Amino acid sequence: MVNLNRSLQFKLCSALIVLGLSACQSVQPQTILPQTVMATALPQDPLIQVYTNHEPASKYQEPYRQQTRSGDDLEQILVDAISSAKSSIHVAVQEFRLPKVARALRDRAANGVQIQVILENTYSRPFSTFTAEEVAKLPEREKSRYTESQKLIDRNGDGQLSAEEINNNDALVVLDNAKIPRIDDTEGGTRGSNLMHHKFMVIDGHTVIVTSANWTTSDVHGDFGHAVSRGNANNFLKIESSDLAKLFLQEFAYMWGDGAGGQKDSLFGAKKPYRAPQTVNVGKTAIEVQFSPSSSKISWQQTTNGLISQTLGQAKRSIELALFVFSDQALVDSLEPLHTQGVQIRALIDPSFMYRSYSEGLDMLGVALPERCKTEANNHPWQSPIKTVGIPKLPPGDLLHHKFGIVDGQTVVTGSHNWTDAANRGNDETLLVIHNPTVAAHFQREFERLYKTATLGLPPAIARKVSAQQKACPQVVVPRKFEKIKASDPIQQKVNLNTATQEELEALPGVGAGRAKQIIATRGQQPFSSLEELERIPGVGAKLLTKLRDRVTW
Repeated sequence: MVNLNRSLQFKLCSALIVLGLSACQSVQPQTILPQTVMATALPQDPLIQVYTNHEPASKYQEPYRQQTRSGDDLEQILVDAISSAKSSIHVAVQEFRLPKVARALRDRAANGVQIQVILENTYSRPFSTFTAEEVAKLPEREKSRYTESQKLIDRNGDGQLSAEEINNNDALVVLDNAKIPRIDDTEGGTRGSNLMHHKFMVIDGHTVIVTSANWTTSDVHGDFGHAVSRGNANNFLKIESSDLAKLFLQEFAYMWGDGAGGQKDSLFGAKKPYRAPQTVNVGKTAIEVQFSPSSSKISWQQTTNGLISQTLGQAKRSIELALFVFSDQALVDSLEPLHTQGVQIRALIDPSFMYRSYSEGLDMLGVALPERCKTEANNHPWQSPIKTVGIPKLPPGDLLHHKFGIVDGQTVVTGSHNWTDAANRGNDETLLVIHNPTVAAHFQREFERLYKTATLGLPPAIARKVSAQQKACPQVVVPRKFEKIKASDPIQQKVNLNTATQEELEALPGVGAGRAKQIIATRGQQPFSSLEELERIPGVGAKLLTKLRDRVTW
């Protein structure tokens, strides 16, 4: 490079980097080249703000590991929203561990703001209250959550939790000390069999926050156990609309009932009445909202998954999907005709779910991965498969936790709702359909960020597995009826907890129709990795595990 002064050299090198040229090799990178090239911020709709924790046009210093990184600070956005509250805050979130958010709620409660919190029962107890014996019995996945929580609370890193650290950093203890009332999905006298999977907050009956992220470090900032982790990929909406807030407050009221210590009249899951999709105008934007679940008495077309299908069916040019898990057969079946009509479909699914036998991503790729030469009922690999389906490249420890779809760059489907039967028929979930190209542009940017480095199609290892299955299973037969297995019956083939059909599960000793549905709903959120993880299901104990120990696999 010619002899230029340092300032001009820096500007020229920055421009060349953006253009993808390499004429700056002789310039010392640590003194001249910027570490990252910030993207240009996209316009925001004044009433519908969109944020993502990997947004390339933003950066912030993560408050716990003191790392400066790209992305929107979702925790701080929550804190700022809470700090604006004048009269009321209603929170319904599956898991709540962020201490800054808890302290913000504590401060507003001290100023007379009325606050109510609903959690999922699995995560409604402060981790700091667990004994060593209880921790030892936790499934591995929950142990990792416990470890993460301990590091979050232990701010001086001495391995001991002081009373001050617990009172300021264990989010649920902060709420309880502030006497903020909270319940979980066992409040209605149920056992919390399905998931209270909502992730929303309503402030002053006007501001609605809906996100795919749980209020945890893993979903927002990243895991303490992985230095390069930057948080599960998630999106976040802040919407100003009293009409929309009314719908969310109605959903909250069903679940809250009389509240903690009341008449046990809280309604969760399918006990809530069916609600058809409602359309609200937010400024010039039409937003459709529907809450799960819908009972089996309601036709699939009228459910939240039916609304997703109806929305995708309006596509003329393109559909982009970024999904944690995709396992609803009717939904993927409704996409195939759009593909044959020329609609370009691109899809990314989290690596932990993409290549499982029940993944509809495999259907789009035109392949099946049967377990023991059995596939799910009505499994249907596409006759004209596509190659634009795959997995994103993520930092170690992070997940693709989005649940969104984009139609023609104009309409967004999003919320807490995974594209599964469990979310559709069992869980408490939020689904939004937003008809706004300004909003859609933010989701499009996030999709393109993930798609740019994605692995598409079948990786060699999966292709070999498919080939081996085809040779071993020349004609896949799906059994339609199973005889009930008695505890005394000899053990033949084991039943896979992660892939078995409802009928296969019901055939197991000690497992009836209700518990089989619970198993399917639970694995839809996180696959089983051990027999002991069945204890995530309320009511499952040592007696049932003994019956199943030699009869199941995962």
